[in-house]
Amino acid sequence: MRARELGITIGDLEPGPRNSIADVAGVRVGHTTLIEGDDVRTGVSVVIPADEPVFAGAHRLNGNGELTGLEWIRESGLLTTPVGLTNTHSVGVVRDALVAAAVASSDAPSWSLPVVGETWDGRLNDVNGFHVRPEHVHAALEAGSTDVAEGNVGGGTGMVCHGFKGGIGTASRVTGDGHTVGVLVQANHGRRARLQIDGVPVGKELGPDRIPLPTDVPAGSIIVLVATDAPLLPHQCVRIAQRASFGIARTGGAGENTSGDLVLAWATANRKLEGSEVLALEMLPNDSIDPLFYAAIEATEEAIVNALLAAETMTGRGVTVERLDPDALVEVMARHGRLASSP
Repeated sequence: MRARELGITIGDLEPGPRNSIADVAGVRVGHTTLIEGDDVRTGVSVVIPADEPVFAGAHRLNGNGELTGLEWIRESGLLTTPVGLTNTHSVGVVRDALVAAAVASSDAPSWSLPVVGETWDGRLNDVNGFHVRPEHVHAALEAGSTDVAEGNVGGGTGMVCHGFKGGIGTASRVTGDGHTVGVLVQANHGRRARLQIDGVPVGKELGPDRIPLPTDVPAGSIIVLVATDAPLLPHQCVRIAQRASFGIARTGGAGENTSGDLVLAWATANRKLEGSEVLALEMLPNDSIDPLFYAAIEATEEAIVNALLAAETMTGRGVTVERLDPDALVEVMARHGRLASSP
């Protein structure tokens, strides 16, 4: 289930054909999901940004989290590796596995600084059990596809978002001049009472009296990945990443002290960025960048909502986290006059 299937239309721009990050040509996503026994609820997702280095930039909304490799992105303006997403205590193994995959390739680099982000799944998962292993990372790489699964998959398997079951979500927008912006989130953040969808106070309407709330829910973290086919330079990618944080805010996220809210954006239009020759680049003028800002905001908000709707109720380590019930959501949105007819 996705937001638009329920008649929830966020923003003014139209989505791409998949309404996912894979609407940006060259982007693929693969997942390995681990659900075992009573206490393994985790996994790894790998986002392949393109087949070549691309311009990139990052933004920190709140830094109680990890996204490796950012220093080289800030220094060089380039994203040169796939992006891994997993749980907090599996960042190292995912990073090492991505290095191993890089050096084993036919065009192996002499060094690799992979980008790996994390959010904490210790409520539902035995996060100290180190259940993600190198073979799971390689499987996610091999599974890379333009058909992007959402919800309780990959790195999002054990995540909690605004007191509901969270996880992986994705969405896209196409601007009036034909540029696509795609977003993928690993959503594990927020508090129930703060959740808003298209301006409606859903979290207050669907409080613990209607949908049980797991006790002692911390304000967790979110990783946002933004891809675009617009011809942007690295400093403009930083600006796009900053605007994605407004999409977090529109759903009620506040970058709390205990939250790791990190955004990475990249642009695929300029390619062949290696070598020793002078390069001819394209750049979208700053005076024309506002539609991309709006696209990043809208797609981030909808990706978070799609993560909530795709996720299923999950029990792990003796804790049950309920999904955001779509029927209850439809009732709330309709009562507030925010439900369009379903496509």
